[in-house]
Amino acid sequence: MSTCDTCPSKGNCNTKNKCEEAKLLPKYGKIKNVIGVISGKGGVGKSTVTGILATKLAKKGYKVGVLDADITGPSMPRFFGINNKRAAMYPAGDGNEVKFEPVTTKLGIKVNSLNLLTEQEDEPVIWRGPVITGVLNQMYRDTMWEELDYLLIDMPPGTGDVALTVMQTMPVTGMVIVSTPQNMVSMIVKKVVTMAEKLNINLLGVVENMAYVVCGKCGEKTRIFSKKSGEEHAKYLNIPLLAEMPVDLDLVENMESGNAEEYIGDNKNYDELVENMLEQYGK
Repeated sequence: MSTCDTCPSKGNCNTKNKCEEAKLLPKYGKIKNVIGVISGKGGVGKSTVTGILATKLAKKGYKVGVLDADITGPSMPRFFGINNKRAAMYPAGDGNEVKFEPVTTKLGIKVNSLNLLTEQEDEPVIWRGPVITGVLNQMYRDTMWEELDYLLIDMPPGTGDVALTVMQTMPVTGMVIVSTPQNMVSMIVKKVVTMAEKLNINLLGVVENMAYVVCGKCGEKTRIFSKKSGEEHAKYLNIPLLAEMPVDLDLVENMESGNAEEYIGDNKNYDELVENMLEQYGK
């Protein structure tokens, strides 16, 4: 399936075979690279992987932003410990248009999430698909991102409206897949991989999350979901393995105390993930 076949502006533009030019661009800034983080299934740690990648990229000196595209289940403010803050909104031009000022983390990562735009973080969002995708596009386009090297988009699970909107209307330059090493999960995740391939999205690889636990006394690794290796599951998905990540209770504790950035930034165990992603991205 070609780019033009999948472009939302098909039949309404004058640039044959260059439908990428119809992709949405931010109004208030310039973004060099847009990377989506997605899975076919919930509960596999997409937000955690997004936060780790954002933190490690920021530690390397890149200018990084995070767009929380999981509109009905946003969690990035909690991850970064900024859930007590709010993104500012300002009038923009005539009419009812607004622009958003994202919340900046300790490392300088710019974050926008629906939970930074509502009064109560546990307030439910009860919207239908078209409203959700409209708000998502507005949060992407009307946020004052300024200059970013990388914008990471934490996406909801599955192949629904939000995934389609991100892949079709935003200039995604790469996609990271998150899974857990189980045959059933890999089968569901494969659906997202196939969707991305049909939409000509650059797949950077898969992160096999919660692959094992490490004994605190002897350091032995114990696989908890499957005896198969991450390489075997990545081979089934037919994409590179970026990293196998353990269940890390210290990370959980630091996330809950709002110190995830400090913990991740100083933890060399997460270096492999970002290094492999950048290597795949450069190919």
